[in-house]
Amino acid sequence: MGSFKGHALPGSFFLVAGLWWTGKYSLWHATRRNKSIGSTRLSSRASQRRLEIIESSVILFFSFVGMLAEQFLADGPRLQLYDFVEKHWEDLMNWQHATMYLFFGLAATVSLVIHTTEAAPLALDRLMMAIAFFNEGFLFLYHLHGRSMLDVHVASASALCCFRRSSCCFLEVFHRGNIILELLRCTLTLLQGSWFWQIGFVLYPPQGPEWDLKDHNNVMFVTMCYSWHLAFAMLVVSVLYCTVSCVVRSRLKRTPPMEMGLLKPRDRDPESEDEIL
Repeated sequence: MGSFKGHALPGSFFLVAGLWWTGKYSLWHATRRNKSIGSTRLSSRASQRRLEIIESSVILFFSFVGMLAEQFLADGPRLQLYDFVEKHWEDLMNWQHATMYLFFGLAATVSLVIHTTEAAPLALDRLMMAIAFFNEGFLFLYHLHGRSMLDVHVASASALCCFRRSSCCFLEVFHRGNIILELLRCTLTLLQGSWFWQIGFVLYPPQGPEWDLKDHNNVMFVTMCYSWHLAFAMLVVSVLYCTVSCVVRSRLKRTPPMEMGLLKPRDRDPESEDEIL
């Protein structure tokens, strides 16, 4: 994480996750809202469950890779937490990053258990994701000792975004399928991803002059940049949601009305809680 690439990589992951979630939730909401017009396999419980399993598997894989990278690449601690000879902690930065990946891996594991078995309640996946986001922000807050003013400022803004996402996920425990909360989480995830890139350019510029980390004007400019990143994330989510909604409605309108009469009775049953994944 202490490099430009180290911030660009997780930033890219968050950007992809935000775009994926936006498209997924927009599609599910559009198909539920227009169910009276037509039917689609993408809105079925089985299809949604398969998507959740694939998504959780990908998150678990990258979390595992992230933990291994923090431990064994770029002079990592290699699972050594304390050096008893020199009497000091070993690479705590890497250990904190690995801990962050660990909680996302735990959230993905719980999600896999929920969507492949009946061993846990459905809302537990949102609760675990809320804990993972909270832990990320918690680690960021105590990751700043002895750093410069601008460094502390950009990291604090990132922690604030983490706590907001955690709050959204926690509310989803009780209001699952609420499209406003889901899109808000998508927006904050995109904000987190683009902000990681911004941190990389500020603290570890790949080219050009270095930033003065003690200049208050730079702090003011970066604060304004944070607002621009938020506006950009809101715009992307809005455009993608409107695009998906228009495409789904257009496709369902072309569905012959007689097909609705050919559906099996169980396909026309009202949605249960399990269908709103």
